[in-house]
Amino acid sequence: MSTQKKQFDLSNIDFNNPGAWPDGLKYGACLLVIALILVGFYYGLVSGQREQLAGLEQQETSLKTTFEEKAGRAANLEPLKIQLAQMEEMLQQMMRQLPSKTDMPDLIVDVSQTALATGIVNELFKPGDETKQEFYAEKPIQLRMVGTYHQFGAFMSGVASLPRVVILTMHDISLKPTQKDGKISTDGSLTLEGTVTTYRYLDDSEQSDVAAAAGAASAAASPAGGK
Repeated sequence: MSTQKKQFDLSNIDFNNPGAWPDGLKYGACLLVIALILVGFYYGLVSGQREQLAGLEQQETSLKTTFEEKAGRAANLEPLKIQLAQMEEMLQQMMRQLPSKTDMPDLIVDVSQTALATGIVNELFKPGDETKQEFYAEKPIQLRMVGTYHQFGAFMSGVASLPRVVILTMHDISLKPTQKDGKISTDGSLTLEGTVTTYRYLDDSEQSDVAAAAGAASAAASPAGGK
């Protein structure tokens, strides 16, 4: 019994000769080595894979959220396309109610005649050059009119009742009492002076020309076009 205890005494064990160790110590040493290998394997491989797995799970959650958002948008895309097409059609119908190219000269005459019919004096009524936009054209008119407050109201009412839809926008307009010989007139007349712009609809060929011109200008302005 004392001999067996002596064999397990570490002070009597030759660490340079493991083959001579007692069987129990050999088994313990083997188990310790295996445990160290497993711990190293876990921290060297399994732990890294668990971190990678956690990152992939987080990425999966993010992708699912993104997919659900895009799926919701895709579900609403078709109704939005239909609504957009309807709005574009309504816009085209409204724009076609504006004067055409052939209507424009008569329209300008009608506006001028409406002013005269209400008693307004046209001291200046000068149409300017037309500017074309994407699907409409705008034409400025410089004017200076003399009339009373009620006459100007009747003029605007008369313009609104013209057969064609007339849109007038005012720019740099001034309305002030009429002056004669440097003195304010006593008849209560007012002078309206400035620029009004009226609009007309571009037909299909004109819209194509505008689009082609815009494309050519964009190409010329790009670095490739400038070379």
